[in-house]
Amino acid sequence: MSSLEKFAGRRAELDELAESLAKQLAEVDAEREELAVAERVLRRLSEQEAEAAGQDTGLPQQVPVAGRSVLKVPHRREVADASALPGDYRRMLQIVQAAGGPVMVKDVGAELGIDVVVPGRLEPPRGKLSKLAVRGRLHRLPNGTFTIRA
Repeated sequence: MSSLEKFAGRRAELDELAESLAKQLAEVDAEREELAVAERVLRRLSEQEAEAAGQDTGLPQQVPVAGRSVLKVPHRREVADASALPGDYRRMLQIVQAAGGPVMVKDVGAELGIDVVVPGRLEPPRGKLSKLAVRGRLHRLPNGTFTIRA
């Protein structure tokens, strides 16, 4: 058997294998899609059942945003106490409240155990504090510090 015949034979084997794998991949993709639909249906059904039963799990609510599930940070007028907030938001409120006056983001970050000297590490807490200010739970002062809204 010549080298060209060996190459042609191997190429045929690889073509068959590629075709088989493509078929398996299509089957896997179809099943994954079915599972995603089933998950969405179950999630909706459980939410509807909880609403119908008037249940409040006490946990922060997750809402779909751009195809992802994110934690909802309710506005102060929707829920007066901080119990509906996710844990890290509640912790930040406690830190600002304990300070008793204007607090800088780096002080909140240091209290949370974040390495405040590393560039960019304070951006997530800054965003969360800003979101709390937009939601009416904190007041952002012009100098960038935050206080509890009375």
